[in-house]
Amino acid sequence: MKRLIFFLFLASLLASCDIWGVAPQPFPVWTANPTQTPGIVTATPFIIPPPIFVSTDTPFSNVTVISPVTPVNTATSTPTPTITPALPTETFTSAPVQSVALVILGCNTSFDITHGMGEVTNAYVTVKNTGTIDLPNTCALLRAIDEDREHPDKKVCVLNLPAQRQVNLKLTVDSQYKVDTIIQVDITSNEIILHRLDRQSCRDISLFGGAPSDLGEIKPITP
Repeated sequence: MKRLIFFLFLASLLASCDIWGVAPQPFPVWTANPTQTPGIVTATPFIIPPPIFVSTDTPFSNVTVISPVTPVNTATSTPTPTITPALPTETFTSAPVQSVALVILGCNTSFDITHGMGEVTNAYVTVKNTGTIDLPNTCALLRAIDEDREHPDKKVCVLNLPAQRQVNLKLTVDSQYKVDTIIQVDITSNEIILHRLDRQSCRDISLFGGAPSDLGEIKPITP
């Protein structure tokens, strides 16, 4: 009886003491995880650009302001050229005018021994180009009613007489001694007669200032 009581006491003593230091854990029981539908991850494109997060310098440094970005069309439009129809321009061109004037300044007589002639008559004339075009190869030709032999200076020419210019020329014919000479002067350009003038009596050039000193010089027309 005492031995039985001793074993019961020892068993209760052992049951109340933790000889391992760590309490044994319950044996884990494995339980199967419930089956789930696998997730499908698909990259979704941005239709609108994502917002930009801008941090502002405010006393509240932990505040973030979201500024939405508005899409901007950066394409540059090409201006459409405007074509203005050109209106016809009427150009009025005046027809060229060929016109000459002749002034017989006066005459005098002299003796031409150089060419073996006796008395000769000299006529001083002014040829004016009053037209709008130049006169190439402009010549003055002197004739006399009592003309004898042909004098080399009865025809005098200038290479070109420009428009609105004039020139003084000296013409000479072989005339009879002490006979009143009726003269005639022709103006030609390229052998075409443009003007003709005659004088029944050629006045003495010495009575009207004498012979001009600018013979053969082309100058602007004077009244």
